[in-house]
Amino acid sequence: MQKILIVEDEVDIRVVYAEMLRNSGYEVEEVGDGEEGLAKLKSSNWDLVFLDIMLPKKDGLEVLESIVSDPILKLRPIILLSNLERESIVKKCLKLGARDYLVKSNINPEQVVETARKYLTTNPQQDESA
Repeated sequence: MQKILIVEDEVDIRVVYAEMLRNSGYEVEEVGDGEEGLAKLKSSNWDLVFLDIMLPKKDGLEVLESIVSDPILKLRPIILLSNLERESIVKKCLKLGARDYLVKSNINPEQVVETARKYLTTNPQQDESA
């Protein structure tokens, strides 16, 4: 089963995204701050990470910079989640190595699942039945 980490401080959003992803066949873990997110990233193999930018303790940009400076961690697809729509921030995140940038106020939970499927090469439900 493919593993997804959600690093998001808004509990309601995190819970909804996690539930939708679990119902779609993914193993999901959730954390609420950047320091814990970075620790989780280093402690396990993740197939995909959804990372908020505005986080307590260590913001998403700091976490992203730590990820891309690590030769192993930088191989993981990182999708940024934020309500910040400033073009300069989007460009910086993509330049640092994020695969995508989703504006939370412009998407629904189904689109989060679609994005996960887009960046994970196999269907997790096919893996389970094999």
